[in-house]
Amino acid sequence: MRWLLRPHTAARAELLANGLRENPLFNKKAAIPSFLGSLLASRDVQDVETAEKFLHPAIDHLHSPYLLTGMKAALDRIEAAIVRKEPMLIYGDYDVDGTTAIVILKTAIELCGGAAEFHVPHRIRDGYDMREDVIERASAAGIRLIISVDMGIRAFAAAETAHRLGVDLIVTDHHLPGQDGVPKALAVVNPNQHGCEYPCKFICGAGVAFKLAQGLMERRLTGKDQQRLLMSFMKVVAIATIADSVPLRGENRIFAKLGLEALRSPVNAGLKALLEVAQLGAKPITSTDVAFRIAPRINAAGRMDVAGDVIELFSVKDAARAGEIAARLDQLNAERQEEERRIVEAIHARIEEDSALREAFCIVVDGEGWHRGVIGIAATRVVERYARPALVISSEGEHAHGSGRSIPLFHLLNALESCAELFTRFGGHSHAVGFSLPSERIQDLRSHLDAYARMRLTREDLEPALEFDAELSLENVTPELFHALRLMEPYGAGNHEPVFVSRDVRLLAPPKIVKEKHARLKLAAGKHGGCETAATNSEASKKGEEAAWRRSISYPAMGWRIAERMQQEPLFPGDMLDVAFTLAYNEHPEFGGIELSLRDYKSKVAAQSASK
Repeated sequence: MRWLLRPHTAARAELLANGLRENPLFNKKAAIPSFLGSLLASRDVQDVETAEKFLHPAIDHLHSPYLLTGMKAALDRIEAAIVRKEPMLIYGDYDVDGTTAIVILKTAIELCGGAAEFHVPHRIRDGYDMREDVIERASAAGIRLIISVDMGIRAFAAAETAHRLGVDLIVTDHHLPGQDGVPKALAVVNPNQHGCEYPCKFICGAGVAFKLAQGLMERRLTGKDQQRLLMSFMKVVAIATIADSVPLRGENRIFAKLGLEALRSPVNAGLKALLEVAQLGAKPITSTDVAFRIAPRINAAGRMDVAGDVIELFSVKDAARAGEIAARLDQLNAERQEEERRIVEAIHARIEEDSALREAFCIVVDGEGWHRGVIGIAATRVVERYARPALVISSEGEHAHGSGRSIPLFHLLNALESCAELFTRFGGHSHAVGFSLPSERIQDLRSHLDAYARMRLTREDLEPALEFDAELSLENVTPELFHALRLMEPYGAGNHEPVFVSRDVRLLAPPKIVKEKHARLKLAAGKHGGCETAATNSEASKKGEEAAWRRSISYPAMGWRIAERMQQEPLFPGDMLDVAFTLAYNEHPEFGGIELSLRDYKSKVAAQSASK
């Protein structure tokens, strides 16, 4: 695996560091501001004011909802429906983003005196996006206002049906519009539509619904109630923001940071039950907990059964009923995991036996009857293993449905746009797409995307790479550094967890295998220490005695899923390594404390043997 230093502008890093030195938290620790300045610069933080807001996000940093094009028209119509006691229909997607968006907007409308029903399509029976027949049934039932959440930006036919029936349609979405612009609707609220100058372009669908709720409450509720309810909604939008893998910068960082903090004290019965089945009731919630324990259980409803269960979970007041729903979501998630395992194993076997698939620059793999609720996750697993764009398709006779995921260098939605004629439907983002097409066109899609990718990617682009933020000698891993890094949390897309490289590290004891998959190591700085960042040079040179003392300290390290590699390439005490790692805190009562979490390592012995 290649190790690549993340680029950043040294001048900007120093500018940010100088500003942070004025912060009382750092002015007695000269090295920390320089270090944070480098990390912030690599995350495209432009100035000191933005840096301070990044490190200390607050609710008053939220943007005005009215900066979103279409917001005033949308709020005027919703408020009119509330005043006239008109029923409304919220039409949302079946994933975490869509279902939580429904919860946020429906609750806000009801708190402001209105009434809103909801519709979530069934993933298998209905597919993605707005359907004309649903709008026709809503119209027949007397609905005169439909609000979409997390969908609708390409629903031209559905919008025409609403217009024909005299139903007002408000489209709220965050997906990229197509070449034909936006649907004909009363209002379109999407930061990515042409002409919208909203500062945070990458909020998720629930984030857009949150802004609508924010604007509505500003009109209808007192300031005290607004603040309290915004913090309540922040818990839900944080889950959606992290689950949808949108960049955790700008307003998204406010959602995630404040929402995770608020999740420490849940009030909603459904949220409490969800945290309990995810075994997260007794500790602060992290972005990793949301991504791998909370979101999959919410997603399981839409993937495996009926996503409406999620809205009931967050709406129910009875703790016993909330527990029943949460337990059902937990069971559905277990079924999803088993289905995912089966499909991924079949995909890996197919790729390993088919050289054309193995050599493809964009992998397109299909199977008959694969569960459509799981193929998106399967595509992610293919990208992780083979380091190239991947589309996974479920064929059902003459029809096929697929999901795709990509690598950072390849814009997958643009790739699909280049062969739009092959699809009956497609949409998504730069690195995640969904689509449907006739089964007979799968081979044409495979050939086209491989050729398209070969024109835009090199073989080097497809080699696994680990990006790191700085070189850092082990003796400079201190509690002060660890606590400063906590200000960078939460981590996720757009704000990766800082990765460091330390050179010439000594292995002090044989690696200890843990649960057959992992390995625990004990490391120390080499005789001369490792490379140091400019941020720590001055500190390390102050006292040679202190540096020597620090080099005598041993550092525990946990290598996740590297046991097999260490068994094949044994390491022995005294071996010298280069290690890439993040910093973690082990809560164990006996051997807890700061430890290294290994991302990769390179053995000096192996390197010397290879060069002979």
